[in-house]
Amino acid sequence: MMKRRAFILACGSTAFASAAGGGGRLKIGQIGTEHAHAAGKMEAMRSLTELWEVVGVVAEKGYEGVPLLTEEKLLGTPDLKAVAVETRMTDSCATALRCIQAGKHVHLDKPGALKHAEFKAMRLEAEKRGLTVQMGYMLRYNPAFELLFQAVRGGWLGEITEIDAAMGKLGDAKQRGILGALPGGGLFELGCHMIDAVTTILGKPQGVTAFSTPTRDDGVKDNQMAVLQYAKATAVVRVNHVDPFGGPRRRFNVTGTEGTFEIVPMESGKVNLSLTTAKGSYKKGTQSFQLEVPKDRYAGEFTDLAKVVRGEKKLAWDAAHDISVHETVMRASGVWEG
Repeated sequence: MMKRRAFILACGSTAFASAAGGGGRLKIGQIGTEHAHAAGKMEAMRSLTELWEVVGVVAEKGYEGVPLLTEEKLLGTPDLKAVAVETRMTDSCATALRCIQAGKHVHLDKPGALKHAEFKAMRLEAEKRGLTVQMGYMLRYNPAFELLFQAVRGGWLGEITEIDAAMGKLGDAKQRGILGALPGGGLFELGCHMIDAVTTILGKPQGVTAFSTPTRDDGVKDNQMAVLQYAKATAVVRVNHVDPFGGPRRRFNVTGTEGTFEIVPMESGKVNLSLTTAKGSYKKGTQSFQLEVPKDRYAGEFTDLAKVVRGEKKLAWDAAHDISVHETVMRASGVWEG
């Protein structure tokens, strides 16, 4: 439960010594442009000019103004500190491992690997070498989720009894092709964001039950649900890729014995908070409010990563958390190989 996840919800406030140290821009590169988040991640890194110097991208076709490099050339760049891995899912974990073996910190886009054993080995290797792997779960840095984690950590909601979360969209033919190539389907590709947040709040579930009710006979898992079971709580996670109003309906609702915290739409910063007693600056009863959300959904990730690389803090999500998330994603999407 929440107390056992304190290292995560402390948001990495503990400082530690590091050879990175000092100010100035940090060198970073990107491998791959195939991930759905790839262009956005590059844009975020390039926009944070006071923090990062983007030295190049490894790809057949890159971005205007960004040098095209071979992987060997990129990893051999003097003083390169980190690499963003944005390849196809089939290549992502092996690519991340090569970066780690070259002594680089890694930003690895979600969910990280098709095989759990491969993911676990990569993540533990980074931990052994004292290197950071920041998973590309942007909800971690959304202001509404940051407040939610604070509320749960502070006991505002009492003992958590349920979480209800959903992410949907109307997938076009290209999207269905992408999902069809993934054994775990939409819940693996999209639902991992919600599972990362659930695991941040409640930890690793005691049990996971997966459901898949495809809407077509093309082999695409486009309509899925998973139930995550805990000692005194359940979390229901839904992913629907045939929902024409999926974006506005995306939600994350946490209910406890003393309150409820609802975010809807999921990345909007709009919060409905109900409390049995006043907490912090929030009154007893139900209140709705809007938090300011940065225009760049990925900027928070790379701002935080710069602090980690400089040795100003530890990343708030460690290897044990990431391994638990990946296992849970595999179970929830019905492809667990354990």
